[in-house]
Amino acid sequence: MWINADLGEGCAHDEDLFKIIDWANIACGGHAGDEHSIRLACMLALEHGVQVGAHPSYPDRTGFGRQKPMSPPAQLLGDLKRQMELFESIATKLGCSPAHFKPHGQLYNDAAFQPAEAEILIDLARAFPHLKLLALAESPLVAWARSAGVEVVEEAFPDRAYLSTGALAPRSQVGAVLHDPLQVKAQAALILRGGPLKCLDGSSRVVSAQTLCVHGDSAQALDNAKAVRAAITEHEQDMFNGAD
Repeated sequence: MWINADLGEGCAHDEDLFKIIDWANIACGGHAGDEHSIRLACMLALEHGVQVGAHPSYPDRTGFGRQKPMSPPAQLLGDLKRQMELFESIATKLGCSPAHFKPHGQLYNDAAFQPAEAEILIDLARAFPHLKLLALAESPLVAWARSAGVEVVEEAFPDRAYLSTGALAPRSQVGAVLHDPLQVKAQAALILRGGPLKCLDGSSRVVSAQTLCVHGDSAQALDNAKAVRAAITEHEQDMFNGAD
Protein backbone atom coordinates (compact mmCIF):
# COMPACT_ATOMS: atom_id res chain seq x y z
CA MET A 1 0.00 0.00 0.00
CA TRP A 2 1.36 3.43 -1.01
CA ILE A 3 0.94 6.74 0.76
CA ASN A 4 0.30 9.74 -1.48
CA ALA A 5 0.07 13.39 -0.46
CA ASP A 6 -1.06 16.63 -2.09
CA LEU A 7 1.97 18.91 -1.94
CA GLY A 8 3.46 22.07 -3.42
CA GLU A 9 0.56 24.09 -2.03
CA GLY A 10 2.61 26.45 0.12
CA CYS A 11 2.10 24.52 3.34
CA ALA A 12 4.53 24.02 6.19
CA HIS A 13 5.29 20.30 6.19
CA ASP A 14 6.20 19.46 2.60
CA GLU A 15 9.88 18.79 3.16
CA ASP A 16 9.25 16.41 6.06
CA LEU A 17 6.35 14.70 4.28
CA PHE A 18 8.64 13.73 1.41
CA LYS A 19 10.54 11.57 3.90
CA ILE A 20 7.41 9.52 4.64
CA ILE A 21 5.28 9.29 1.50
CA ASP A 22 5.63 7.25 -1.70
CA TRP A 23 3.82 9.46 -4.23
CA ALA A 24 3.53 13.26 -4.39
CA ASN A 25 0.68 15.05 -6.16
CA ILE A 26 2.18 18.44 -6.92
CA ALA A 27 0.04 21.56 -7.37
CA CYS A 28 0.62 23.09 -10.78
CA GLY A 29 -1.00 26.50 -10.80
CA GLY A 30 -4.74 25.95 -10.77
CA HIS A 31 -5.43 26.28 -7.04
CA ALA A 32 -1.86 26.78 -5.81
CA GLY A 33 1.72 26.43 -6.98
CA ASP A 34 3.95 28.01 -9.59
CA GLU A 35 7.16 27.20 -11.44
CA HIS A 36 9.28 27.73 -8.33
CA SER A 37 7.18 25.52 -6.06
CA ILE A 38 6.93 22.80 -8.70
CA ARG A 39 10.71 22.82 -9.12
CA LEU A 40 11.29 22.66 -5.36
CA ALA A 41 8.83 19.79 -4.92
CA CYS A 42 10.37 17.81 -7.75
CA MET A 43 13.86 18.28 -6.31
CA LEU A 44 12.64 16.97 -2.94
CA ALA A 45 11.01 14.03 -4.70
CA LEU A 46 14.27 13.16 -6.42
CA GLU A 47 16.15 13.43 -3.12
CA HIS A 48 13.78 11.04 -1.35
CA GLY A 49 12.87 8.67 -4.18
CA VAL A 50 9.23 9.75 -4.33
CA GLN A 51 7.10 9.28 -7.46
CA VAL A 52 5.67 12.55 -8.78
CA GLY A 53 2.42 13.41 -10.46
CA ALA A 54 0.49 16.55 -11.36
CA HIS A 55 -2.30 17.88 -9.14
CA PRO A 56 -4.44 20.01 -11.49
CA SER A 57 -7.60 21.75 -10.37
CA TYR A 58 -10.33 24.13 -11.29
CA PRO A 59 -8.64 27.50 -11.99
CA ASP A 60 -9.51 28.98 -8.60
CA ARG A 61 -6.57 30.26 -6.61
CA THR A 62 -8.77 32.46 -4.42
CA GLY A 63 -10.92 29.54 -3.27
CA PHE A 64 -8.14 26.91 -3.29
CA GLY A 65 -9.78 24.97 -6.11
CA ARG A 66 -13.10 24.55 -4.35
CA GLN A 67 -15.17 26.78 -6.65
CA LYS A 68 -16.44 25.30 -9.91
CA PRO A 69 -15.97 27.72 -12.86
CA MET A 70 -18.72 28.62 -15.30
CA SER A 71 -16.45 28.13 -18.32
CA PRO A 72 -17.43 25.64 -21.06
CA PRO A 73 -15.89 22.13 -20.94
CA ALA A 74 -13.44 22.77 -23.77
CA GLN A 75 -12.06 25.83 -22.01
CA LEU A 76 -11.70 23.97 -18.73
CA LEU A 77 -9.98 21.05 -20.45
CA GLY A 78 -7.54 23.47 -22.08
CA ASP A 79 -6.75 25.05 -18.73
CA LEU A 80 -6.14 21.65 -17.12
CA LYS A 81 -3.88 20.64 -20.00
CA ARG A 82 -1.81 23.79 -19.53
CA GLN A 83 -1.40 23.01 -15.83
CA MET A 84 -0.29 19.47 -16.66
CA GLU A 85 2.08 20.65 -19.39
CA LEU A 86 3.72 23.13 -17.05
CA PHE A 87 4.28 20.44 -14.46
CA GLU A 88 5.55 17.87 -16.95
CA SER A 89 7.96 20.34 -18.53
CA ILE A 90 9.56 21.28 -15.22
CA ALA A 91 9.57 17.74 -13.81
CA THR A 92 11.17 16.12 -16.83
CA LYS A 93 13.84 18.80 -17.15
CA LEU A 94 14.87 18.02 -13.57
CA GLY A 95 15.03 14.29 -14.26
CA CYS A 96 11.71 13.21 -12.75
CA SER A 97 9.47 10.75 -14.55
CA PRO A 98 5.83 11.70 -13.85
CA ALA A 99 3.69 8.59 -13.56
CA HIS A 100 0.26 9.76 -12.42
CA PHE A 101 -2.06 12.69 -12.00
CA LYS A 102 -4.73 13.46 -9.44
CA PRO A 103 -7.39 16.17 -9.71
CA HIS A 104 -7.71 18.48 -6.76
CA GLY A 105 -10.54 19.67 -4.58
CA GLN A 106 -13.96 20.25 -6.07
CA LEU A 107 -12.89 18.91 -9.46
CA TYR A 108 -11.92 15.62 -7.79
CA ASN A 109 -15.25 15.32 -6.02
CA ASP A 110 -17.35 16.45 -8.99
CA ALA A 111 -15.66 14.07 -11.44
CA ALA A 112 -16.02 11.13 -9.05
CA PHE A 113 -19.81 11.12 -9.52
CA GLN A 114 -20.79 13.51 -12.31
CA PRO A 115 -20.48 12.32 -15.95
CA ALA A 116 -19.67 15.73 -17.46
CA GLU A 117 -16.69 16.40 -15.21
CA ALA A 118 -15.63 12.76 -15.43
CA GLU A 119 -15.50 13.03 -19.22
CA ILE A 120 -13.21 16.05 -18.94
CA LEU A 121 -10.80 14.05 -16.78
CA ILE A 122 -10.98 11.10 -19.16
CA ASP A 123 -10.13 13.42 -22.06
CA LEU A 124 -7.27 14.81 -19.97
CA ALA A 125 -6.00 11.29 -19.32
CA ARG A 126 -6.13 10.53 -23.05
CA ALA A 127 -3.93 13.59 -23.67
CA PHE A 128 -1.37 12.17 -21.21
CA PRO A 129 -1.61 8.41 -21.84
CA HIS A 130 1.58 7.64 -19.90
CA LEU A 131 -0.04 8.76 -16.65
CA LYS A 132 -2.27 6.83 -14.28
CA LEU A 133 -5.32 8.58 -12.83
CA LEU A 134 -5.78 8.66 -9.06
CA ALA A 135 -9.50 8.52 -8.31
CA LEU A 136 -11.83 8.09 -5.35
CA ALA A 137 -12.05 4.38 -4.61
CA GLU A 138 -15.20 2.65 -5.87
CA SER A 139 -16.63 5.87 -7.33
CA PRO A 140 -18.38 5.84 -10.73
CA LEU A 141 -15.35 7.61 -12.21
CA VAL A 142 -13.26 4.48 -11.67
CA ALA A 143 -15.53 2.37 -13.89
CA TRP A 144 -16.04 5.13 -16.46
CA ALA A 145 -12.32 5.75 -16.84
CA ARG A 146 -11.40 2.08 -17.04
CA SER A 147 -14.09 1.55 -19.69
CA ALA A 148 -12.38 4.32 -21.68
CA GLY A 149 -9.02 2.56 -21.40
CA VAL A 150 -7.56 4.79 -18.69
CA GLU A 151 -5.39 3.16 -16.04
CA VAL A 152 -6.82 4.04 -12.64
CA VAL A 153 -5.39 3.81 -9.12
CA GLU A 154 -8.10 3.84 -6.46
CA GLU A 155 -7.39 5.87 -3.34
CA ALA A 156 -8.91 6.19 0.11
CA PHE A 157 -8.63 8.84 2.80
CA PRO A 158 -7.68 8.07 6.40
CA ASP A 159 -8.07 11.75 7.31
CA ARG A 160 -11.55 12.31 5.88
CA ALA A 161 -15.00 11.08 6.83
CA TYR A 162 -17.19 9.30 4.27
CA LEU A 163 -20.87 9.26 3.40
CA SER A 164 -22.87 6.12 2.70
CA THR A 165 -22.55 6.78 -1.06
CA GLY A 166 -18.77 6.43 -0.86
CA ALA A 167 -18.34 10.18 -1.34
CA LEU A 168 -16.19 12.21 1.00
CA ALA A 169 -18.24 14.18 3.50
CA PRO A 170 -18.28 17.89 2.55
CA ARG A 171 -15.76 19.90 4.51
CA SER A 172 -18.60 22.17 5.66
CA GLN A 173 -19.97 19.34 7.80
CA VAL A 174 -18.74 18.93 11.35
CA GLY A 175 -16.46 15.89 11.55
CA ALA A 176 -15.69 15.78 7.84
CA VAL A 177 -11.95 16.22 8.47
CA LEU A 178 -10.17 13.96 10.96
CA HIS A 179 -7.58 15.89 12.95
CA ASP A 180 -6.53 13.39 15.62
CA PRO A 181 -3.63 11.22 14.37
CA LEU A 182 -4.86 8.32 16.51
CA GLN A 183 -8.21 8.49 14.75
CA VAL A 184 -6.47 8.77 11.38
CA LYS A 185 -4.37 5.70 12.17
CA ALA A 186 -7.45 3.75 13.23
CA GLN A 187 -9.26 4.59 9.99
CA ALA A 188 -6.19 3.67 7.95
CA ALA A 189 -6.04 0.32 9.74
CA LEU A 190 -9.72 -0.34 8.99
CA ILE A 191 -9.21 0.41 5.30
CA LEU A 192 -6.15 -1.85 5.16
CA ARG A 193 -7.89 -4.86 6.67
CA GLY A 194 -11.22 -4.33 4.95
CA GLY A 195 -13.16 -3.36 8.03
CA PRO A 196 -16.27 -1.15 7.88
CA LEU A 197 -15.78 2.58 8.29
CA LYS A 198 -18.36 4.50 10.28
CA CYS A 199 -19.73 7.11 7.90
CA LEU A 200 -20.67 10.63 8.95
CA ASP A 201 -24.36 9.93 8.20
CA GLY A 202 -24.43 7.00 10.61
CA SER A 203 -24.04 4.16 8.11
CA SER A 204 -21.02 1.88 7.63
CA ARG A 205 -19.05 1.20 4.48
CA VAL A 206 -16.04 -0.93 3.50
CA VAL A 207 -13.58 0.97 1.30
CA SER A 208 -11.00 -0.92 -0.76
CA ALA A 209 -8.09 1.03 -2.24
CA GLN A 210 -4.57 0.79 -3.62
CA THR A 211 -3.22 3.97 -2.07
CA LEU A 212 -3.96 6.12 0.97
CA CYS A 213 -3.94 9.92 0.79
CA VAL A 214 -2.73 12.30 3.48
CA HIS A 215 -3.62 15.94 2.93
CA GLY A 216 -0.55 18.15 3.06
CA ASP A 217 -2.57 21.30 3.85
CA SER A 218 -3.60 20.07 7.30
CA ALA A 219 -1.92 21.43 10.43
CA GLN A 220 -1.59 17.79 11.53
CA ALA A 221 -0.29 16.62 8.14
CA LEU A 222 3.05 15.35 9.39
CA ASP A 223 1.62 13.52 12.40
CA ASN A 224 -1.14 12.08 10.22
CA ALA A 225 1.38 10.81 7.67
CA LYS A 226 3.42 9.16 10.42
CA ALA A 227 0.25 7.57 11.77
CA VAL A 228 -0.71 6.18 8.37
CA ARG A 229 2.82 4.86 7.81
CA ALA A 230 2.66 3.15 11.21
CA ALA A 231 -0.70 1.58 10.31
CA ILE A 232 0.73 0.23 7.04
CA THR A 233 3.83 -1.15 8.77
CA GLU A 234 1.77 -2.87 11.46
CA HIS A 235 -0.60 -4.31 8.86
CA GLU A 236 2.31 -5.69 6.83
CA GLN A 237 3.79 -7.24 9.99
CA ASP A 238 0.45 -8.83 10.84
CA MET A 239 0.19 -10.22 7.31
CA PHE A 240 3.72 -11.65 7.55
CA ASN A 241 3.10 -13.19 10.94
CA GLY A 242 -0.17 -14.64 9.74
CA ALA A 243 1.61 -16.26 6.79
CA ASP A 244 3.79 -18.15 9.27
